[in-house]
Order: sequence, then structure tokens, then C-alpha cells
Amino acid sequence: MTIIPAIDIIDGKAVRLTKGDFEKKKVYDTDPVSVARKFEDAGFRRLHLVDLDGARERCITHLRVLEKIAKSTRLQIDFGGGVKTREDVKSVLDAGAFQCTIGSMAVKHPELLQEWIHEFGAAVFFIGADVSGEQIRVSGWAEKTGVSVFDFMESIQKTGLKNFFCTDISKDGMLKGTAVDLYRKIIHRFPEISLTASGGVATVNDFAELESAGCAGAIVGKAIYEKKISLIDLKKFDS
Repeated sequence: MTIIPAIDIIDGKAVRLTKGDFEKKKVYDTDPVSVARKFEDAGFRRLHLVDLDGARERCITHLRVLEKIAKSTRLQIDFGGGVKTREDVKSVLDAGAFQCTIGSMAVKHPELLQEWIHEFGAAVFFIGADVSGEQIRVSGWAEKTGVSVFDFMESIQKTGLKNFFCTDISKDGMLKGTAVDLYRKIIHRFPEISLTASGGVATVNDFAELESAGCAGAIVGKAIYEKKISLIDLKKFDS
């Protein structure tokens, strides 16, 4: 599995939410760049960087944070939150992102996503499926769509995209285990995709479950910040 540490940004600070609730915000570090350096020093190659202000306001807010981390580390960064236009995609990639995370636009405007794929290539997109009760939510998890995660993935897969991550909102930030049963269902239906788990990781035992389910990776955030899992132990599962 590939372990991907996460940094969520609000007001330029590294934070975590609980179930996506902005009212349940906890600040862990005022300097996201130093957090990213710690991940790199521990031997990790990837970073999941989320502009939560951008997701909520529907426009990129913390591009400068991405630029600073990209210049200060060699981490392969996937960046998302507020990406709405072709110019947004270009600015994210120009700022040093390895991949551009797309969620809301993939649901609401798949025709634009198709155009972006033609221009930038499928490999630079990391598609996020944020779900509540197996139904997709968008715009920082605040907006219901009525679209099932299975219908969403089936439609997006037809564009040639293979890299997905899925967050069960009910698990996010709870430190009570992942949505492994949901991931099994997704992978059984779409065995050719590369699915990364997100949300709920609490102990190292979760990684064995996720790997057994067929997940290609896991995004880990709160378990690191709350010191439930050390970076040394976490690195043992990274391949």
C-alpha cells in the first residue's frame, strides 16, 4: 500500500475536522510547511493537501501553501479544494502539484473534466468520492447530490481515469476505523481502478484490513496528529 499523510488547510494552518464539520475544527500546526517536512524526513513520498477554505468558498484560497511545500520538499503532492476551471488546474500543476484532486466538478460538470483530461492527461487527476450513506456529497461535503458512489465511479471511469480516493464522511476524524466494507464493494464492482481509502484510520490494524480489501493506498490524517500512530510505525506499511 501507499500511505499518504494529509494536511488540511484553514486560514493557512494545518487543521483537522470531525465529519467535515467546520465548527469542529482543531488546529495542529500554524506552519503546514514544517509539517510537510516532517513527513518527508520520515521517508514518505506522497502528501494529500486539502484547501478546506477553497472547498467551502468554491475557489482556490491557499495556492501559496502548495507552492511553499513544493519548493521546500520533494513530496509528490495531490492538491484539491476549490478547483473549478481549466486555469485552476493549470495553476495547481504550475505551483508544483503532482496531481490535482477533483471532486465537485467531476460530479457536476463531467464534460469539463473530460476536456481537462484531453489537455493535461488522465494521470494528473486524483478523483475524490466523498460519501454519506453511499451517496456523493460535494462542496466541502455540504451539498447532497443524490448520486450513488457506484454510479459516479462508473461514469467517471469511462473517461479513462483510474485513480480514485473515497471518504466515508461518517468515519472521517472519528478514529474508529475505516469504511472497509464500502471499499470492498467498490473494488469488487470496479476491480481495474486504483482506490485509496480515506477517513477513519485509527490503528495499524486498519491497514491490514484495507490491504486485504484491495485498496491501493490510505490517506491518514488525524491518527498522526493525535499520535495514535507514530510516523515510524506508519512508514512500515508504506510501499
